Amino acid sequence: MLSPDASFTPWVLGVVLAALLGLIAWRAGSRDRREYERFKRYRSTKRRQAMLRKWVLQSLGWFGGSAIFVLALVWPFVPRMLDEIETWPLMAGFRGLLADNSLALGLLVGGGVGLLLGLVGTAFLGRKAENVMALGDTLALLPRNRAELKYGWALSINAGVVEELLFRLAMPVLIFAVFGNALIAIVVSLILFGLMHAYQGVGGVIGAFVLGVVLMALFLATGSIVWPIILHAVFDLRSLVLIPLVVFKVNRVGPQQGTPDSNDSRGSTSN
Repeated sequence: MLSPDASFTPWVLGVVLAALLGLIAWRAGSRDRREYERFKRYRSTKRRQAMLRKWVLQSLGWFGGSAIFVLALVWPFVPRMLDEIETWPLMAGFRGLLADNSLALGLLVGGGVGLLLGLVGTAFLGRKAENVMALGDTLALLPRNRAELKYGWALSINAGVVEELLFRLAMPVLIFAVFGNALIAIVVSLILFGLMHAYQGVGGVIGAFVLGVVLMALFLATGSIVWPIILHAVFDLRSLVLIPLVVFKVNRVGPQQGTPDSNDSRGSTSN
């Protein structure tokens, strides 16, 4: 853990930030795109499962490990960044509204519950659909049989935890520690989160950016990273587990079945 007042701290953290940006650029710029294009051509469920397992473990190691390492270095900067955000007029007005109006608090809580129920409910409403609208090039990620379904669970929960720890907490605090500006930290981290989904095409980048804005707003409004983690995981579980189960009945498909070619047009996810 580095002291916020040490003169060398910004320089050390600048090196860490540059290394982390390099990792993200490598993944988003070439590696993820190549692997996803190869994954879309797989017709064997064993090969698909091997790649899905690889993605879960690598994400857990790289993103999860990076988040823990960075947070161990910058943890004293977390309250400093949040304190600066609390001075923003918009945030101050929001806090005042909640403090003076119990109805506003009830509407906020009700809106959050309604959002979660809506995510689940839309999957059931579309249970008789032949295909589901996709946001970005994400169709190939949908589990196609019972054996692949467990990776839908793993990818969703893993993304909810490690991506929120990295892009909603560790990354913005690291940028704040280097540049001393919370607004820059938040905006840059949101852009990076969107670009991390470049393998899904323009639609995937835009969708991830919008989702990131919602999750960041939830984090700043509650002051807890737990709620963004839960919402992110639920959002991905809807796409990678609930839709395959409810709409495409993949739980009825044997472990060696359900391996249509890459032109299969079903499904939607925005992991």
